[in-house]
Amino acid sequence: MAHNRFVMAGLLLLCNLAVALTDDTVSCYRIEPGTIAGIICADVLLTLIIVIVTYRCASFRRQKMDNADKVYMNVRANCKS
Repeated sequence: MAHNRFVMAGLLLLCNLAVALTDDTVSCYRIEPGTIAGIICADVLLTLIIVIVTYRCASFRRQKMDNADKVYMNVRANCKS
């Protein structure tokens, strides 16, 4: 238990030291709201495109497999008669 307290105290000291040593004159990079909105809209659009393409490919593959099963069933039915 005492070991954990020393580790936590050390981490707290290091965090406070890191905050104290930072330069107050550092300026943040400003991003305009229009840029953020554009990034979000582009992300939503790209996500929709990926979903649509994936759905179309999966449905095409499923349809192809269903058609192959139908052909196989018809061949079996024709062989029995």
